Amino acid sequence: MFLKNVKLRIVWIIPNVFCYLMLFGLAMWMMANVEGLQEINSLSIYVIFMILLLLVSVFGSYRILTWIKQGEM
Repeated sequence: MFLKNVKLRIVWIIPNVFCYLMLFGLAMWMMANVEGLQEINSLSIYVIFMILLLLVSVFGSYRILTWIKQGEM
């Protein structure tokens, strides 16, 4: 049972870590290209995408922590 829980944690935590890495990478890319994005009026789309990605990442982390506390994972 314990080994199954460890594998389940890994299966859920790895995609969550990748979401945070995507968020960080997108933020770095946006900072490097902010002038160009403003020129073509696409900055707001990327900011909305970053906010959504942040919300998904935080919700995923919260959900994983609640599952661990409840003993489901």
